[in-house]
This record gives sequence, C-alpha cells and structure tokens, in this order.
Amino acid sequence: MPNKFQIAIDGPVAAGKSTVARELAKTINFVYVDTGAMYRAVAYTASQLGMDLKDEQGFVELVKRMEIDVRAPRDEEKDGRISTVLVGGVDVSWVIRTAEVSEMVAGVAAMPKVREVLVPKQRAIASQSEVVMEGRDITYVVLPDAELKIYLTADQNIRVERYYQMLVAKDPKVTKEHARIILSERDELDRTREASPLKIVPGAWVLDSSGLSIAEVVKAIVERVVAIQGTKV
Repeated sequence: MPNKFQIAIDGPVAAGKSTVARELAKTINFVYVDTGAMYRAVAYTASQLGMDLKDEQGFVELVKRMEIDVRAPRDEEKDGRISTVLVGGVDVSWVIRTAEVSEMVAGVAAMPKVREVLVPKQRAIASQSEVVMEGRDITYVVLPDAELKIYLTADQNIRVERYYQMLVAKDPKVTKEHARIILSERDELDRTREASPLKIVPGAWVLDSSGLSIAEVVKAIVERVVAIQGTKV
C-alpha cells in the first residue's frame, strides 16, 4: 500500500476529470497531477518538429530529451488554465489544448514505449506527496494501490458539449460536429488501444457527473475521502 494517500481518477474525454481533480486537490490540500498534459506536451512538441506518428522510437527518444514540468498555476498564471505546463522552461499550457493537438494526443498515448517512459515519472511525483492524479490508466497502471479509485464519466451529449466549448475557446472555427468526431475517435482509441486501454477496474467508484456541478462532484468525493480516512484511524 502507498505511504501517501492517493486518489486515482480515470474516465473518458470531457468527463470533467481535470477540473474535478484540480478543485478536489485544492479543497483537501493534495497535489494535483495532470498526466494528460504530459502526453499533450509530447504531442505538441512532436508536431512542431514534424514527427511521424508511426515513429514510436523517435517519440521515445524525444520524451527522454524533454524536460516536462506540470504544476498548479501561480497567481500570475490564473487565466482559466487547469494547470501550468512547461516544456524546457517554456509555458505551453494553452497551445497544447488546441484541436490539432487533441487529434494527435490519443495516438501518442497509445504508444506502449512512450507510456513506459512517462509512467515512472508520474509514480515518482505521487510517491512524494498526497496526490489527486487523473488520466486513462491511473487506477490500474500508474497508481494500482491508490486508496481511492474513481471512474468519472458523463452522458455522451454532455461530454460533446463540454469538449466543443473547450476547443472553440481556442479555435473559433471548430464546429460542434468536428468536436463530436474527435471525441468519438478518441473514445474508440482509448478503449481499444493495446497499451493500457481505458477501463473500469474492480473496486473503482463509478461516478456519473452528468447532472452534477463541479462543486457537487467534489463534495461527493471529499465525503468519500473522509469516510476512508476515518476507517484508517
């Protein structure tokens, strides 16, 4: 079992994982780790270099060279971002959220060797602090011994609307149909990829956020954390 209390959250695109995880971490004073941002940073950097998505070994070598830092936004960075992401000291927090990167990131995350390089870094962060970590395989690959495992989901139409709003904020030309197509493709890739596919693990708490506000989802999780910690006393 981990020495630090760990909360692992998995779920599909636009289920609200990043926002919920960030607010939850702030509420209970845990460290929030946005693992998806790490894959996005790799995808963005690769796109800038014109790399071929079929060149998995090239991506592995790229990741080994990259200096990726993911942290909570500082006061001067609080512009609506979920987290601050730096690549080689350069702030890429917003450019990694574009439609172009969104279309590419699932392919990067599906590369087994790339995941092998990034997972140890994610575990190292979790071993140092009490964390809320979210992604696609956190509950069974990155933090299999987490004391609270959550599968956060939502109705498909609600997820499309959330995803569209995120994309159009950065690219006004994006249509809702385009957002729906990207989301559907990412869902399919996440479910069927060979490396760490998205799935609900035994013992995970399936939490549907469809009819709930962020505050209500966070409140429900906090109550579950308190209950678990109470049994440990």
